[in-house]
Amino acid sequence: MLAIKIAALFNPKAQLWINGRKNIFEDLQSVKAVNNIYWFHCASLGELEQAKPIIEKLKEKDNSIKILITIFSPSGYDFAVKYDKADFVFYLPIDSAKNAKRFIDAVNPTKAFFIKYEFWYYYLHQLSTKKIPTYLISGVFRKNQLFFKWYGSIHKKMLSYFSYFFVQNEASKELLTNLGYSNIATTGDTRLDRVYENSLTPKMPPLIKKFAGNKKVIIVGSSWGTEEKIIADFIKSTKKDFKFIIAPHNIKESHIKEINGLLESDFINYSDATYDNISDSKTLVIDNIGILANTYQFSDIAFIGGGFTGGLHNILEPASFGNVILFGPKHEKFHEAQELININGAYEIKDVDDLIAITNHLLLDDNLEKSKQSNLDYIKNNRGATDKIINQL
Repeated sequence: MLAIKIAALFNPKAQLWINGRKNIFEDLQSVKAVNNIYWFHCASLGELEQAKPIIEKLKEKDNSIKILITIFSPSGYDFAVKYDKADFVFYLPIDSAKNAKRFIDAVNPTKAFFIKYEFWYYYLHQLSTKKIPTYLISGVFRKNQLFFKWYGSIHKKMLSYFSYFFVQNEASKELLTNLGYSNIATTGDTRLDRVYENSLTPKMPPLIKKFAGNKKVIIVGSSWGTEEKIIADFIKSTKKDFKFIIAPHNIKESHIKEINGLLESDFINYSDATYDNISDSKTLVIDNIGILANTYQFSDIAFIGGGFTGGLHNILEPASFGNVILFGPKHEKFHEAQELININGAYEIKDVDDLIAITNHLLLDDNLEKSKQSNLDYIKNNRGATDKIINQL
């Protein structure tokens, strides 16, 4: 906590993290008189998207359920408060014995749901003590996690507090089974349900449609510096007739200027675009938020950010629109990345030479269309996690 307070002096996100937790227990008084609360805890936006299909199915079956969402990160909080199915949204107070008891006494949830990687010892212990059914949704386990180390006794203990595990793959189930657990179902990833549903009725940003025209489009989504440098080098060197869209994770004005400097020429920022001028440039830089998900319907190849840092962003969203997916080499924590590689729907790249080689390969024969269809089939064939979880609940 001290480290976060120090960081807040220099980092606006850390300051939001601190401010969002001020007066939290006073704010929770609004929940005390409410019955039948289902509590969903999500780290950030990605986990919130995994929770949404479950929330919506539950509300559809029983409209008396009240949904309380807690979020760990400021970026996730901003999206959660706009979610119309959420009755209450709070930051999660720091995990301590005192905070956990105060929080759960106030909320008194009927059921509790933790999404994917969220494990908080005191909250889980308190839920177990009060015999509140507690579920892990879309869980993923790997053998190098502390749960499976000889020195991971506290983490092993946390597992015992869950009523049921809904995991994404058989490897996760096997790891838990080896620890003696049988309260497990392999249900898959609820994000597949979410992205498939969204892909059926996407919004149609007219400026993006006009920019893309009938050209092949490479989009760089949720990018960081390494992806932006690679794509800028590719754009300046290639003679192939692509159009390019860059949608960076960081849309601060200073960073947009850095991207503009990498491109040097023949680009337009979305904020400067009109229906008349947007087609004139080879590259479009998205300098706002909220349109990336719907932009993937106009692209063919999606180079997704985070693969050079180990924090790979959402690759299922572009895959649901049939994009071939590219990402950096640090994707071992994301089993869907390997699954798409296995079906030739995704490719790992380390530098601009890899990008050149892969685009050359995709433009041969009908390789691009085959890879795009592989991803569409993957999304369609792996849906159903939400219904499996709801049926078990």
